[in-house]
Amino acid sequence: MFNIPRLRITALAAGVLAAGLTAACGAPGESEDSGSGGSGPIKIAVVDAQSGQLSSLGKWEHKGAKLAVDEWNAKGGVNGRKIRLDVFDDQGDPTVGTNLARKIDSQGYIAMLGTAESAVTIAMAPSLRQAEIPNIASGQSPGMVALKSPFLFLNGPTSTTYDETLAKYVVDQKKLKKIAMISNNGSYGKGEHDAFLKALGDRGLKPVADEVVTTDQKDFSAQLTKIRQKSPEVIFLGAEEVESGLIVKQARDLGITVPFAGAAPQGTPVYRDTAGVENAEGTIVSSPYLSNEVSEASKKFAAAYKAAYGEDAELHGAKAYDGAQILLTALKNSGVATGRKLADAIRAVRYQGLLGDFAYDETGVGIKATTIGIMKNGTVVEAGT
Repeated sequence: MFNIPRLRITALAAGVLAAGLTAACGAPGESEDSGSGGSGPIKIAVVDAQSGQLSSLGKWEHKGAKLAVDEWNAKGGVNGRKIRLDVFDDQGDPTVGTNLARKIDSQGYIAMLGTAESAVTIAMAPSLRQAEIPNIASGQSPGMVALKSPFLFLNGPTSTTYDETLAKYVVDQKKLKKIAMISNNGSYGKGEHDAFLKALGDRGLKPVADEVVTTDQKDFSAQLTKIRQKSPEVIFLGAEEVESGLIVKQARDLGITVPFAGAAPQGTPVYRDTAGVENAEGTIVSSPYLSNEVSEASKKFAAAYKAAYGEDAELHGAKAYDGAQILLTALKNSGVATGRKLADAIRAVRYQGLLGDFAYDETGVGIKATTIGIMKNGTVVEAGT
């Protein structure tokens, strides 16, 4: 063996340690593999439920985002660099989401798309803010806005917009006053409940019934029986697709025939198929994307989605497509910036999307309008048509 002086060994070790610390302390994604100044693929994470009751949302989101990324990659990517899109399963669980936030930070992802579940997004936000990883999310709970994170953006309206539009139609236009409510106690359900209750209160109304269920509840007969006794003219739904469908199906079994009204989940195929086409008939939907036929852009998107996946597009895929387009535009405009510079670039994007014209303000909300549709023969059509 060679006899190397102890001092030299110490100096070598210190040099290796310093190099390791320098690499570890770099800004998110600032390596040749993902971030600014690099030459490798640009790493973007999609985080959504890919398993469990909310998996349909996650799969729609992944497909919408992937469609946008594939289109950019086919044209050479961003500044000559391909985009790498990796999907992570948060299982609809905030704890799993929090762990994934740390994982995507440690693995050099410079931005995140998703989640569709407000509670998971809210749980992940502090870690993403600390890591300075911009996140374009698809939930609609006002609780996301309340975080005031400069790194959190929404690719759709909040519940406040959805439910104010709904109240204008139900109360102001249709003159319905006897309104019952049933919502779940999750982040999405609470956001919907509070927003619609406020919209009613602003009109001097109180619901004739206000029932709250749990997110994993399957039997709603007790709550629906109470609602039936109040003889409402319409029932507001504040729950995700599957649970909403089950509620409507059980309501019809109990002889409740009045229409249901709600936001984005009530316009999806999962809601319709869970409730049954006949049971879902007449559902009033507040949404920024009623169908694939609302514009030439939506028709083009739907055709590309159908060609890529062999199935019809819907709102969540459209939201994720818009979000991905905004993110990729910001990356291009900023020269593949990371951290706060990328967040500022996202906020500066003005984008004519499938959901409308995006213009982000300091709250991270870029869209503030929805349209009313009615479920007819299993398809949502614009109200009045």
